[in-house]
Amino acid sequence: MGEERLQKIISQAGIASRRAAEKMILEGRVAVDGQCVRELGTKVNPAEHAIVVDGKVITQQEHHVYLLLNKPKGCLSTAKDDRGRRTVLDLLPEVRERVYPVGRLDNNTEGLLLITNDGELMNGLLHPRFEVEKTYHARVTGRLTQAKLAKLRQGVMLEDGMTAPAKVRELPEVEQGERSKGIFRVEITIHEGRNRQVRRMFAAVGCDVKALKRVRFAQLTLIGVPRGHHRVLTDEEINMLYRLAGLTK
Repeated sequence: MGEERLQKIISQAGIASRRAAEKMILEGRVAVDGQCVRELGTKVNPAEHAIVVDGKVITQQEHHVYLLLNKPKGCLSTAKDDRGRRTVLDLLPEVRERVYPVGRLDNNTEGLLLITNDGELMNGLLHPRFEVEKTYHARVTGRLTQAKLAKLRQGVMLEDGMTAPAKVRELPEVEQGERSKGIFRVEITIHEGRNRQVRRMFAAVGCDVKALKRVRFAQLTLIGVPRGHHRVLTDEEINMLYRLAGLTK
């Protein structure tokens, strides 16, 4: 392993984004072989030098892991839970690396969730300026009119501000007579990542989400991945995600 910029090493170790790592260096929170480093251009070989951030030695991941998981309901999108509840990592018992979900799906939401130990890619995919699209299928109740769909497309006001415009279309009925019972199926695509955003957007137009599933993240889909199972991303898919996150691999 050759020399790399210090901020890149910190980011790849999953500690912080590259920009946040630069701030850590400038603040004097990083040391190499016992010496505080404040120069952003500093290059080191992590295999040959001890790198310490906030008093803790960091280690490089042996290799990066990139997984696509079809998360079931009732499973937390977190690495661990202090209350002992089931998390997405419980679905990956064979994965020995320390991995994390890219963003979150709430407990009652199922579908596509990326899992990785590549901190730099994770931070890039979640950064608002790259506007990475996520598509959901929602089963909602309440009269879903064309005017309400138009509001969702334009953006709706939530307690934490106006949402960006969304792509929205009504899906065909799965069961005959659903619409007459006030049940509608909708596909919605957003690029923001606010907490419970899709559910809150529908609530803002007077609809209640009864079931929610993420079916697409960027160009990735759940095709071939049953609920509760996962697959490894291909090199082509990983490179695509890197491009979307403004990174080079």
